[in-house]
Amino acid sequence: MRLTAMTDYAIRLLMYVACHPGRLCTIGEIAQAYHLSEPHLMKITHRLSRKGWLATVRGRNGGMRLARPPAEIVLGAVMRDTESDFELVECFGPNSTCTLTDHCGLAVVIDGALREFLRYLDGYTLADILPMPGARVGTRPPRDAGATREAPGKSPRPMVHPVP
Repeated sequence: MRLTAMTDYAIRLLMYVACHPGRLCTIGEIAQAYHLSEPHLMKITHRLSRKGWLATVRGRNGGMRLARPPAEIVLGAVMRDTESDFELVECFGPNSTCTLTDHCGLAVVIDGALREFLRYLDGYTLADILPMPGARVGTRPPRDAGATREAPGKSPRPMVHPVP
């Protein structure tokens, strides 16, 4: 399974805005900070504002801010709102032609794994993944950071994406 660029960029956008709580952030500055396309970020911003994650202000001095505190933005919910396809195997789709559908247990296993994946993400909020105070922008944690996490929110958190 691989998350779409939309979800990746949506999380980065939310992280950036969360790290600048005292002001409105613009699509242009976020695009420049992450080297992303402004039109693509505009689509993501529109979707996040429609879903209630961002509040936007139009006009010359406009921009965006979080619509709620970072601790109230659940990662699993954001993923559900930004991912368009959770059909991990053909038989999950409405046009399945799989001849094993009635005789195969794989779909049940994959569905359970997907549910656990989303349940795990539901244990984390935007506040949990923000860079720690004093962290240098552009640094990454060691490759194995967070690899042995037992329960959501209980162990040190790795920095997913540096935020300028």
